[in-house]
Amino acid sequence: MTQKTIKRQTQAIHTQFSRRDAYGAISMPVYDTVAFQFDDAQTMSDAFCGRIDAPDYSRVANPTVTFFENKVKAITGASYVAAFNSGMAAIASTLIALAGSGKNIVVSKHLFGNTFNLITKSLARFGVEARICSMTDIEQVRSKIDRNTCCVFLEAVSNPQLEVADLQQIAQVAHACNVPLIVDSTAIPFTETHLADFGVDIELVSSTKYVSGGATSLGGLVIDYGTVDGFRDKIAFEILFNFGSYMTPHAAYMQALGLETLNARYRVQSANALELAQRLRSLKAIKSVNYIGLPDNQYYERAQRQFGATGGAMLTIDLADRDACFRFLNRLKLILRATNLFDNKTLAIHPASTIFGNFSDSQLQAADVKQTTIRLSVGLEDVDDIFNDIKQALE
Repeated sequence: MTQKTIKRQTQAIHTQFSRRDAYGAISMPVYDTVAFQFDDAQTMSDAFCGRIDAPDYSRVANPTVTFFENKVKAITGASYVAAFNSGMAAIASTLIALAGSGKNIVVSKHLFGNTFNLITKSLARFGVEARICSMTDIEQVRSKIDRNTCCVFLEAVSNPQLEVADLQQIAQVAHACNVPLIVDSTAIPFTETHLADFGVDIELVSSTKYVSGGATSLGGLVIDYGTVDGFRDKIAFEILFNFGSYMTPHAAYMQALGLETLNARYRVQSANALELAQRLRSLKAIKSVNYIGLPDNQYYERAQRQFGATGGAMLTIDLADRDACFRFLNRLKLILRATNLFDNKTLAIHPASTIFGNFSDSQLQAADVKQTTIRLSVGLEDVDDIFNDIKQALE
């Protein structure tokens, strides 16, 4: 049995160290150190210039972080993985590596609020144009791409709209113009699917979510499938060196452990989410339930094809109005009023007044973020208790 033949769940537990630990530790130690000693000047030069795989300075390489990156690389089959100190850092670093003044990004109108602001405000100040479109309208996507397009960017499952675009179709359109497809896949763990099969060139993940093992630490991942010329070098020898957003050793230690239990936790969370979505339809106060794992959901078949048999642990419900949403949140006893996704605990939030709280009414409407929507991140509690808390809060 070799590292290449074992299954992904086993890879998550048994990825080998790059070097044998001096004390034979079976869990990668936390190398909370800044610099590393070299035997001679030539080896030191080779490490700094990337000619050998050895840590030189913990702002750009650290054994604990490298071990975590190697776990993700083994699971995904990627050619290169870089770990950052947050999901937003991973997104920003990738877009900065690809974009530049005079370039444009073809981007979904359905994006997490901070990601939308990064592209439409922060990058815009440096001459990068955001071309916003519906990713479910392939002709609209095609019309937005031109010779100055540096990438097409979208979320695999949009937050909180729960839109699922046809990745393979978008990839075909983008690649016909030599444009890479970048996908934020945070909503569905990379242990469940292989988005490179659908033409995704670079996958971005907020590892704060499923991977960390219950919101233990912040982190982000850039998963590069090796199809974009020069991208790895830009990340490894420009972005990490010049922007200083590399993951910390302690976060990498926590997230490497989190990877070992991700599969077990995700099975419970996604099963809870499906059963909860089915039960919530029986409550009259709830006007609609949106979950891509429901067979009558408009994106169900596409989600099953792209992500496998599970629909993730995020769902939304719609109530009568904003006041009803606030009353509901205030009456919750078990479910926590908190942001974040895929914690071990079930969380509830009103996106329009929080994540998108600084958006104007017209911006909310354009992004399809409604005042009536509550987003639920379903945790590991007994589903009866989750449902009963929602029921009592509505009554």
